[in-house]
Amino acid sequence: MRDTTSKEKVLKRIRKALIHQTPPKHQMVDLEGAVYHKVGNDLAVAFAERLVSINGQFAFCENMLDFADNLISLVQYHKAQEIFCFEPAIQALLDQIEFPYRKDRAGIADMEIGISSCEALVALTGSVMVSSAQQLGRTMTVYPPIHIVVGYMNQLVPDLKAGFDLVKERHGGRLPSMLSNITGPSRTADIEKTLVLGAHGPKELYVFLVEENPV
Repeated sequence: MRDTTSKEKVLKRIRKALIHQTPPKHQMVDLEGAVYHKVGNDLAVAFAERLVSINGQFAFCENMLDFADNLISLVQYHKAQEIFCFEPAIQALLDQIEFPYRKDRAGIADMEIGISSCEALVALTGSVMVSSAQQLGRTMTVYPPIHIVVGYMNQLVPDLKAGFDLVKERHGGRLPSMLSNITGPSRTADIEKTLVLGAHGPKELYVFLVEENPV
């Protein structure tokens, strides 16, 4: 009688395991429940707290005058001159408060502050969801040392799933080719495990949450 090969031994154990299955150790796991924990009813507060905890900056703007005051104060604080915005909706907002900015792509390398919109604001992680559907959407996550995001109360969502749902609702069957989440300023700890901000993108991230969406 020939010796049983290693392969046959393994197959024998597998057959035995399939015939005599042991009950799972965790029978009470809810596989149908929500993945994310709840963040509460006040999404604005939850988002602001989480954003600040990851080195982002938050400003609530009750109206256009409040938005203008916050924006002007920030620009004066940084003594910035080269401020860019490429999105028509945000440009209309800046024109409304007569705020000077540049929209030509030629001087993009000199950008000090970039202003953009977003797809959603995720309260659970303090993330800003952006997409390629925005004008030069990828640019604002790379070029400017300071990135200002303008968002609205109706863009606040509790978690990533709700953020994706909002994007689907907005774009329908024509989803953007790129979706990304900005979670605080750009950072890395590759060198000697020391956290460095602004290594691969903006060093500072500001989110201006405007109460009413004019669009």
